[in-house]
Amino acid sequence: MRALYPGSFDPVTLGHLDLMQRASRLFDEVIVAVLRNPGKTPAFSLQQRKRQLGLATADLANVSVESFDGLTANFARRQGCAVILRGLRALSDFEFELQLAHTNSSLCSTVETLFLATAARHSFLSSSVVKEVARFGGDVSHMVPAGVAEDLDRHFNSD
Repeated sequence: MRALYPGSFDPVTLGHLDLMQRASRLFDEVIVAVLRNPGKTPAFSLQQRKRQLGLATADLANVSVESFDGLTANFARRQGCAVILRGLRALSDFEFELQLAHTNSSLCSTVETLFLATAARHSFLSSSVVKEVARFGGDVSHMVPAGVAEDLDRHFNSD
């Protein structure tokens, strides 16, 4: 069974990576799909995010990294995915994620959404929090995969 794990991943965090690792044990194949969202201005380009994810998942043989724009449900169907994976950090995530799941189901009834609870040790992480800490010179090495902390430092302190 093939699963799709979509997101902006700007940047990828250890919470994201934990979910990818766990999903790689549950599914035959996991496609990590980087969303090209015209409504957001990411810190990292699509190519940089794909590179970061490729390095972070290099040891996961059944995980691949793709990019897409448009509707997640349509991309999942085109990729032959039976499942869209979504992580839940806290109860506050649930309402939004449930709305997305219902929307995706209405668009493509053959694709199910599966929620995975974030590991407790990563439940405080979000890409926004990581960028905020990095922007003010804080240590993010315990929040992101190797190399991403350096990318963040270069991005925010290149002056």
